[in-house]
Amino acid sequence: MIKLVRTTSDNKEFGDLVIQLDAYLRILDGEDHEFYAQFNKTSLLKNALICYENDVAVGIGAYKEYDSETAEIKRMYTLPEYRGKGIAKAILAALELWAKEENYNNAILETGYLQKDAIGLYQKLGYKIIDNFGQYVGVENSVCMKKNI
Repeated sequence: MIKLVRTTSDNKEFGDLVIQLDAYLRILDGEDHEFYAQFNKTSLLKNALICYENDVAVGIGAYKEYDSETAEIKRMYTLPEYRGKGIAKAILAALELWAKEENYNNAILETGYLQKDAIGLYQKLGYKIIDNFGQYVGVENSVCMKKNI
């Protein structure tokens, strides 16, 4: 049974999973990792979620305001041994609901083109590939997506 808890990025368990996420991304991103890392400072996130399974923190996600209409989904991660159980889907749905409660109409996100499973999940959940936004314009490794929530 999973439980989703709203928190901030100051939460220690959130921070512990961010460390694992960053280690995973460092491998996937290779030499581009430092470019992406500068945009993923978790101290800026007041809307963070932790997913627990049997009181163990197994996944995270967050969002921040992109503009007055749009929330940007950030820091989505599920521990490898818990993937395929619907955890990321539950986190994303809860983030979208929270953003909607705060009067956002759209959700956007960026992921790496090597993250095929993530891209597939986002598309399955209604996200469409869009032109790269903000700091990702012109970045070949980035795939940006958007959904009306």
